[in-house]
Amino acid sequence: MGQTRFATGRDLDLICLGRLGVDLYAQQVGARLEDVSSFAKYLGGSSANIAFGTARLGLRSAMLSRVGDDHMGRFLLESLTREGCDVSAVKVDAQRLTALVLLGLKDRETFPLVFYRENCADMALRADDIDPAFIGTSKALLITGTHFSTEGVYQASLKALEYAEQHNVRRVLDIDYRPVLWGLAGKADGETRFVANETVSAHVQSILPRFDLIVGTEEEFLIAGGGTDLLAALRKVRSLTDAALVVKLGPQGCTVIHGPIPARLEDGAIYPGVRVEVLNVLGAGDAFMSGFLSGWLEDATDERCCQLANACGALVVSRHACAPAMPTRAELDYLFNSPVPITRPDQDQALQRLHQVSVPRKQWQQLFVFAFDHRWQLLEMAQQYGRDHASICALKQLFIKAVEQVETDVRQRGIDADVGLLADQRFGQDSLNAATGRGWFIARPVEVQGSRPLAFEHGRSIGSNLIAWPQEHIIKCLVQFHPDDEPMLRLEQEAQIKGLYQASLASGHELLLEIIPPKDHPSTFPDVMYRAIKRLYNLGIYPAWWKIEAQTPAVWQQLDALIQARDPYCRGVLLLGLNAPAAALAEGFGHARNSTTCRGFAVGRTIFQEPGRAWLAGEIDDATLIEHVQRTFVQLIDAWQAARR
Repeated sequence: MGQTRFATGRDLDLICLGRLGVDLYAQQVGARLEDVSSFAKYLGGSSANIAFGTARLGLRSAMLSRVGDDHMGRFLLESLTREGCDVSAVKVDAQRLTALVLLGLKDRETFPLVFYRENCADMALRADDIDPAFIGTSKALLITGTHFSTEGVYQASLKALEYAEQHNVRRVLDIDYRPVLWGLAGKADGETRFVANETVSAHVQSILPRFDLIVGTEEEFLIAGGGTDLLAALRKVRSLTDAALVVKLGPQGCTVIHGPIPARLEDGAIYPGVRVEVLNVLGAGDAFMSGFLSGWLEDATDERCCQLANACGALVVSRHACAPAMPTRAELDYLFNSPVPITRPDQDQALQRLHQVSVPRKQWQQLFVFAFDHRWQLLEMAQQYGRDHASICALKQLFIKAVEQVETDVRQRGIDADVGLLADQRFGQDSLNAATGRGWFIARPVEVQGSRPLAFEHGRSIGSNLIAWPQEHIIKCLVQFHPDDEPMLRLEQEAQIKGLYQASLASGHELLLEIIPPKDHPSTFPDVMYRAIKRLYNLGIYPAWWKIEAQTPAVWQQLDALIQARDPYCRGVLLLGLNAPAAALAEGFGHARNSTTCRGFAVGRTIFQEPGRAWLAGEIDDATLIEHVQRTFVQLIDAWQAARR
């Protein structure tokens, strides 16, 4: 593309000004919007999607807009922040609600949209919201067409352009023409992409000279240039601006025009698109722009910019969302280096996995996890003392209070660590509810305790249970697995684990696989854990976490090498307790001290067995139980810290 002469020494690569709202995508593909029964919630709005997508691709992007002082506004800010996007210039509007869009996927050509944007927060952006110093921190400013459609956002956008010109910031226009947002279609007709209108064309033409890069579909250049002939419209645009023009041609790809408009588009370079089966075209343009800008802002060639743009657009049209569907560099590298064309990205398991593990994820410090997902052990104990099921639920809620106190203790002592818990749905649902949203590590079991071969507590249809889980919850599955098991048993267990892993990819939940070789197994070679994990990797099973018993230093060295070689995205290994005495656990902590993959422990009965028994027997009260649990938990943390020192 040649040198774009971006200003140097800027903190940001890109500021995106424009729509920032919530997309509610129909989950029933093929249904009329009238018949849809559930929706998935995503970040939305063209500018926000581009800020999100470019951040995911490694640019230092920022959002400039408004959100409501509401739950949806906070969701949007948190989503952008998690992706690494700067939200310091997003104003919280106390008078207006965050915008919403309902979207359906009827078929490959029909995508009904209903915009709920009347008097919404992002359309209340005003010129006073634009800080010249902030604009000056970026290499480029992107504005989308909707933010020229009403007087208030028009003036805000003009002010941003003025400051960008003063500070040598490159200006980018995504024409992003939505007739309904210009009052040219019925209020419920968000699907219509083109309505000719001389007033809109004149309005858009008045701003074209102020941009260095203009991107749009064929229909969007028709509205920008006026008329019904694309080449004539492009010539009109060229008469008004020297900007580079990027014309999106759908499945054909795109072209970039720097100078005079050719007699035919084919006379210039057409950069071919990536052929995939389309699920959802919504958001494809924002993905295209994200990919293009990720190259453009690094002074890449036209060919490279378009390669990135077309690939991003192709991946997003094959997925059920826009912003969360945006690819990472790792996904693009995989796509470009595939020996065969990937026409169904949604069915490529390696690509699915990359989309889950190469995106920004919560970064955990060393982990101190209290495991009280036990069911039958506590049930037997409760029955022994004549207590009902409700008493087990109450006990587990008291465990939450102990975790709270341990977290406070860890913070006060300046220990760089995170706390967490393993709790079950049957007796611990209230505990899970209380723990969710605090930033704790939360895992919950799916296995029938003691089952061998592995069985799931809520039946084989594990995915139907995961639908109700918060996204932050981690699937924990304990398997009594031995690589030397009798073949039919081993194959049955492996099939169950593989099905669970595939369900986790579909649902987006991380998987913690707890492997315990049966104690009565005749094969007791010291490398059994190494071979068990290697076997599961060979089957294409890549859990985010492993949970295993203490190993010797030599085995830890083997496991570290195996995990690093087979799955560099693995989150780590947690040590389990098996009701071992604290001194034995401390010894295991010591053996793991030099491990690069062991991230902490998840211990249960060692912490709760005796105080839990005493509480159920009525020998101690709530406060004493919490005190005893906290004390043992902290002793284990101290033992871990001592081993690591």
